[in-house]
Amino acid sequence: MKALRLEDGELSLVTDLPSPELPAGEALVRVLIAGICNTDLELARGYYPFAGVPGHEFVGVVERLGDGVFAAEGDRLLGSRVVGEINAVCGACRACATGMSTHCATRTVLGISGRDGAFAELLTLPLQNLHPVPDDIPTEAAVFTEPLAAALGIQELVPIGEGDRVLVVGAGKLGTLIAQTLAGTGCDLTVVTRSGPSTSELLEARGAAVCLEKDVEHAGFDVAVECTGNPAGFRIARRALRPRGTLVLKSTYTGGLEVDASALVVDEINLIGSRCGPFAPALRMLDEGGVDVTPLIAARYPLEEGAAAFEHASRPGVLKVLLEIGGE
Repeated sequence: MKALRLEDGELSLVTDLPSPELPAGEALVRVLIAGICNTDLELARGYYPFAGVPGHEFVGVVERLGDGVFAAEGDRLLGSRVVGEINAVCGACRACATGMSTHCATRTVLGISGRDGAFAELLTLPLQNLHPVPDDIPTEAAVFTEPLAAALGIQELVPIGEGDRVLVVGAGKLGTLIAQTLAGTGCDLTVVTRSGPSTSELLEARGAAVCLEKDVEHAGFDVAVECTGNPAGFRIARRALRPRGTLVLKSTYTGGLEVDASALVVDEINLIGSRCGPFAPALRMLDEGGVDVTPLIAARYPLEEGAAAFEHASRPGVLKVLLEIGGE
């Protein structure tokens, strides 16, 4: 099969990769479309020692089921469009047993750790990871399910409601999704952009105020969400918080991050990391038009032009680049 493979920091198209073996309890999925995420770009830059097929944002069609799949479960998904949660877990460890399966000690992570991902014609995932895509959601919108779920994950960790002053630092792919999900809480929402109004109209239509870095009010916010993944974004978010405010880190940092730990203690800042999130609410939000993802699509490339797609996605200010892999 065709796939983009990453090894030793080099991304290349292979045309003769063997189809993945289908483990018991898993499904073989033919990938229709996949999105390039900042994590994929960072993997290509050496952020994490991954070798294999990257990619974790996808829509596909279930082609075949492995042994041990109950007929009722399999029949529900066989031949259907699906999206997939990226953590394949054991289901038996302490983390899994206490409702924190995304922190399973033996998990594999689609296209990130121990499991080939979505930049290929075929992938496998446990059946319980898969969610059917409602008929009314276009495939190009459904591919945003995983990052939208990650955006919704913030509200699982931090109560946000009417009257809360919330700052989102970064108006890129993830920041714009986060801002749209937070707008539905009724909070007083401001979004910081570095380079201008590329998504300003979309955000303002959702009730958010948009400002430049230099205009951010210091110590004026209850919650700040940092989703730029760079130290400058962290500093802006930190300065914006009132004492006993909450700083949510929504992206990873490839290099070192200098933090004034004493100031965090003195101001009694709550520091929260947020990674994955719930797929079912994300699909409902897409189905009901609670978010608008179409303006976030910057370009589409066939899988064969994956290197060019990565180059495009890595340019400053570029939003979502999609890889079109298989026909529906």
